Amino acid sequence: MGRVMLTAGAVVVGATGAFAGGIERSSQSVAPLFEAGNYAEFSFGSFNPEVSGTFSGVLPSGDMAPTYGTFSFAYKRALKDNLDIALIVDQPVGADVAYPAANAPYPFAGSSAEVRSLGVTGLLRYKFPSNVSLYGGLRVMRTKGNVNIIAPALTPAFTNYGLSADPDTQVGYVVGVAWEKPEIAARVALTYNSKITHSFDVVETGLAAIPLPGTMDVEIPQSVNLEFQTGIAANTLLFGSVRWVDWTKFDITPPVLGTPIVSYTDDVVTYSLGVGRKFNEQWSGAVILGYEKSGGTPVGNLGPTDGYKSIGLAATYTMESVKITGGVRYVDIGDATTSTIGSRFTDNSGLGVGVRVAYSF
Repeated sequence: MGRVMLTAGAVVVGATGAFAGGIERSSQSVAPLFEAGNYAEFSFGSFNPEVSGTFSGVLPSGDMAPTYGTFSFAYKRALKDNLDIALIVDQPVGADVAYPAANAPYPFAGSSAEVRSLGVTGLLRYKFPSNVSLYGGLRVMRTKGNVNIIAPALTPAFTNYGLSADPDTQVGYVVGVAWEKPEIAARVALTYNSKITHSFDVVETGLAAIPLPGTMDVEIPQSVNLEFQTGIAANTLLFGSVRWVDWTKFDITPPVLGTPIVSYTDDVVTYSLGVGRKFNEQWSGAVILGYEKSGGTPVGNLGPTDGYKSIGLAATYTMESVKITGGVRYVDIGDATTSTIGSRFTDNSGLGVGVRVAYSF
């Protein structure tokens, strides 16, 4: 019962494309590790944000946040009654920015940015007789990106500035502890994800007559996840999570330009809370709320949002050992004021959809 409902809720948060602080695209959940027996799942989704603002109250930016897709895969195997392994593939971070060039003379018209990543996490879990388990493993992460800033009104350096970062692969670690009480479908899992520091080979353009190569270190910050669930009535499950990410450690400062083009002044805590209900042997559903507090401080022009509120719905259809889950999520994106130029981004929102197919064997 609990696993089916939790899967429905997870699709709303995960497969619809995580929208959270910084450039996060994955909540880095370890839920597949707790599935019964052997298990595999594949999720994919799409998120369509609409983010626009105005400069000096008169110059519109246009929608600068394109639609993007996400995917994830997980495989879990029970080696013994008290020993499990899992492999999780996801996209931990990402960014898509495209200010419409047609909205000139908006200061950043024509500017764009893209970040892509792939994470592969291997986990091992040992269960003690006391309902407590310990787990941990390694996360391998490959990331790349590029930025093009067109803002000559701010500085001559931004007449047509470009930054390209070649793919870089680094390793971090994951450790956690969990407590379970199967009789009431209860579980609490606390997970620490270490930072991963990339050392990118980069090329900057637009600052001189020729491209300027160099290296740039960027820290993908550490995080802590608290995931929980418990039965609250027959066929009814309460579940949720609290996630903290150390985003103040994230900083993109190109070596020649010498000033940050992306940085954050606040760490981010993201909350989710949901209720799942099993209607019969085939159908179950869930509703889940999400919240991220607004920091209230100026934000970067490549990410002009500040917190959010969300609501999502999901339904799961079970056919023997196969579960198919679909979800939809509406996000009310927090208002923000950008640094440097003071543009106001208000009344923005996003809509995500996702599907997860899971197989137990």
